[in-house]
Amino acid sequence: MEKIRRSKVSQVVDKLAVSAEPGLTNAQLMLTNHDLKPVEPERRQCVTLMIRSIWTSYADVPNSIPASSGTNTRDFVSFFLFWACSLPAIWFPVHQIRHLFTVKAYFVPVAGLIFFIWAIVKADGIGPIVQQPSVKKGDALGWAMVQGIMSSIANFATLIVNDPDFSRFARKPKDALWSQFFTIPIGFAVTSFIGIIVSSSSTVIYGKPIWNPLDLLTYFLVSPVDGHTANGAARFGVFIISAAFALAQLGTNIAANSVSAGTDMTALLPRYLNIRRGGYICAIVGLAMCPWNLLSSSNNFTTYLSAYSVFLSSIAGVIICDYYVVRRGFYQIRDLYSARKSSPYYFTFGFHWRGYTAYICGILINIVGFVGAIGKPVPKGATYLYNLNFFCGFLVASGTYWGLCRFFPIPACSERWMEVGDEIRNISVAYGAGGDVYVDDSGSDQDNYAGKRDEEVAGNRERKIDT
Repeated sequence: MEKIRRSKVSQVVDKLAVSAEPGLTNAQLMLTNHDLKPVEPERRQCVTLMIRSIWTSYADVPNSIPASSGTNTRDFVSFFLFWACSLPAIWFPVHQIRHLFTVKAYFVPVAGLIFFIWAIVKADGIGPIVQQPSVKKGDALGWAMVQGIMSSIANFATLIVNDPDFSRFARKPKDALWSQFFTIPIGFAVTSFIGIIVSSSSTVIYGKPIWNPLDLLTYFLVSPVDGHTANGAARFGVFIISAAFALAQLGTNIAANSVSAGTDMTALLPRYLNIRRGGYICAIVGLAMCPWNLLSSSNNFTTYLSAYSVFLSSIAGVIICDYYVVRRGFYQIRDLYSARKSSPYYFTFGFHWRGYTAYICGILINIVGFVGAIGKPVPKGATYLYNLNFFCGFLVASGTYWGLCRFFPIPACSERWMEVGDEIRNISVAYGAGGDVYVDDSGSDQDNYAGKRDEEVAGNRERKIDT
């Protein structure tokens, strides 16, 4: 055995191992991997518009790919260029890639405002846009509004679930709270308003609604009426706005896909996969899955977003109910990283069957409606439920989880709110290591074992640990 450990193969394998605290088991590595893409098809159109703004002949690239593939040579080249250019962004950890988001925060809103004004000007003012009559009436109009709201929620459903991947870098919990409390509702409201006005302007300008803003930019570049190519100033404007779309999608890809997928990927081989390596594996999978078929139509796109809500709403329901309702914010920090049977988070053979049951129940409430969304006949009631898919899945999953935990109690819960805030400083989770390090109100450090943490941190606050 000692010879194997000293062999060259063993040395190479050790070099491939990720950085981690010494003494951790494989199970603990899966929980503590601290390193911090799939590419969606919309990116190819951004790159295509950028290239066409410079070389208009790029639109006439000969196609050598069969039509059954769902793409063509020009679009695939654009897609591959974006995919290749996004690979370097996966290399940097989250705290370094923030500079990309800083540039995005300044550049993208300005470009969006320019696009908004440009569309209004081409439609001869906002009056003709807002005066268009509604094509839906009564219940159909109401449900259309509900579906629009659900699509907006589904758009950031991923971020609801993988938010801890980023909020853990905040100095204290409130730093993550207030920034999201304002930016999410305001940002989505403004973005949705711009999208509605720009899409509606296409009806005034070209006589038909264009749901994809990149298709509208294509019309700005080459008129569909007479085939006239825009002048140099308009082409420059299309290039800038397309570049902003590409930058925005790159940031979204990192935040919603690369980091979260890379984090989950580390669970496969925690000793040899970190978030960076997992991100690159996911980038290869993202290329192989041919994602351009998802945006072949607006119906496919909204169905794709709804599918997100079906699965992610159940996860969010279990997570939020567990933290805020069942445990009241209380966690035994060191035991979260323990794979021993004595850990209060080991549950039944290492599986939390209550959570899995609640998750499946939250999915089942929407499954019939989802089948109807992809074109199969289903009862009308199931369609109505599916129109509220995120809320239905969230409420059923959270309610089921609460009920199961009520009848089958879990350990390490509190009767009062006992969230660990910014008082925790350092923690060693290797078996046999010291306990958590906290800072009391006077600022002096105290080394406490996890079992005594409540008395030191919470003072006379009461807690109950069910066994």
